[in-house]
Order: sequence, then C-alpha cells, then structure tokens
Amino acid sequence: MRRRDLLAGLLATTTVTALRAAESNRVYRLAFVSSVADLSETGIYKPLFAELRRLGYVEGQNFVAGRFSAKGDASRYDTIIRDAVSSSPDVILITGTMEMVLRVKALVHSIPAVATMADPVAFGVLNNLARPEGNITGISVDAGIKIWGKRVEILLEAIPTAHRVGYLSTEGAWNGGYADVVRAAARSFSVSVVGQPMRALEETEYLRAFDLLQREQADGLLVGEIGNHLDHRLLIVHLAERARLPTLYAYREFVDIGGLMAYGIDRNYMFRQVAHYTDMIFKGAKPGDIPIYQMDKHILVINLKAAQTQGIAIPASLVLRADELIE
Repeated sequence: MRRRDLLAGLLATTTVTALRAAESNRVYRLAFVSSVADLSETGIYKPLFAELRRLGYVEGQNFVAGRFSAKGDASRYDTIIRDAVSSSPDVILITGTMEMVLRVKALVHSIPAVATMADPVAFGVLNNLARPEGNITGISVDAGIKIWGKRVEILLEAIPTAHRVGYLSTEGAWNGGYADVVRAAARSFSVSVVGQPMRALEETEYLRAFDLLQREQADGLLVGEIGNHLDHRLLIVHLAERARLPTLYAYREFVDIGGLMAYGIDRNYMFRQVAHYTDMIFKGAKPGDIPIYQMDKHILVINLKAAQTQGIAIPASLVLRADELIE
C-alpha cells in the first residue's frame, strides 16, 4: 500500500470517529509550542483550531490548549518546552523553526509530538518518512531550494521593468543556499539583489531595512521564508505599501491582510492536516506509526485590490495562473 493511501485511510478514520471525542468525558490536552508570538484561534492558526473544533474538540469543554511561545527568542526554547511538558499534555504541537523541533527531540522522549518542519530526515529528526518510529511525526513543508528561483520569476513577471530587487531576511538566510538561488535567478534576468541582512526581527530593524531598500532604489521585494516575519506582517505590509514596493511573500497570511502576492505551500490545508494528525494521536495512534505528510503543492495568491491601490498592473498571464485572487 502506498504511503499516501495509508494516510488517506487514517484520515478517513478520524472523520468517522470524530463524534466520539465530543461524546467522551475525557478532556484532551494539547501543548502548543512555537517561536511565533500569536498562538490565538483568530490569527494565523485559525484553520488549525477550526478543524479541531470540526473534529469535536471544543476548548473549555473536552479540550485544553496550553500555549507556549518563545516570541522569536531562541534562548527561550528550552524553557517553554519544559513548561509545555509540565502541563502534562497528550500531544505537543510544534511550529515555527526547525531548531524548535530539534530541541523537542532532544528534551522530550515519551510525549507524542506533531510538528510542522522542513525535511526531517535531512535535519536528523528521524530516519524514515514512511515510518518515523520515534515520538515525533507531522507535516514536512520543505519546498526545496528551487522554489526561490520560481519566486524571483513570478515577481519579475509582475514587474518586468525591474532592475533591482530586495531580499528581506536574516543573516543566516543571506549567506545560505536560498539567497544564492535568489541571486542566481535574478542574474538570469539581468537584475541585481539589493539590501542587507536583518540583524534582528524587530520593528527598528524592519524600518532600517526598508529605508535602505528605498535608498538603493529597489523595484521589488522578496520577503524571506521566516516564520517570525509573521509576527510583524502588519508592519511589513504597511512598509511595502508605503514604499510602493511590489512584494512577493512566502506566506499567504501577508496577502490576506493587504500584501500583493504570495507563492508557497497552502498553509490553510497544512494546518488542517496538523489537526488530523493531532486527532489521530488523541484517539490512540502512535506517532511512530504515522507517515510524515509531505506538502508538495504550491499556490499563487494575488491581491488585486492591493495591486490597484499600489498602481501595479499585474499581467493577465500571471492573473490567469493564480490559484486564488483577492478582489
């Protein structure tokens, strides 16, 4: 049986048994650990909590979600993980960074965990995608390094007269393979990459970064695939609009609040999958027996209203290729 067929059967089982969770007197406990600050039901994790409710888990009735955020500070990872363990959860849910997943692997050995992560084999989280065997399973969201070349291509199709594009990311990303792909793709279009790596993900640094991009006369911007950018998405979208800088984001959450375009995985679908994995473990499945789900579909979301506001004429060819349009 193929891994995806097995997974489809497992997910179907959760739907059939969803009502049992609502009928049980048991209270299920989830410890939600993340580097992102906002872990509320109304923010970027809304699809996750909505799907959990659809599966029968209602906070305050049969479900408790403890929220433990490092708020972008990697030095707090061990502390919040230990706090999460102290809450005696049935499942630990991990989102944000691979470093967070690796710290959970190092510190937690018996509590089942569901994680959103890059390539878990490459990072040493587990050895086998089809049968994780340990206490961690989840969703692999590794889009691969080549996606950055595609993002450059999409941005430059939207602004074909561009000569300089910015790349908003941290020093690690600037000096790594992702930025190399961005620079190589830009060169293939005779475009240069401008800006400097951010020293910290905080308001003053975003203001400095956008000021530099304007001084270097950037024609467009790529925002790096860094989870903690999401905590500052309102500021980033505002600064991009104020600078009249056509911007392509890695996460659709930016486009939902007025950003121009996003190209990446379908994060709404991803969080629904996370809810199903959590449900399976609540029902007694062992994480080591649940295959890693590999997200392999990318979506292009374009905000036509933002384009009109910023005076950007998105080519019809790009509009027709979009998976979703916001008007």
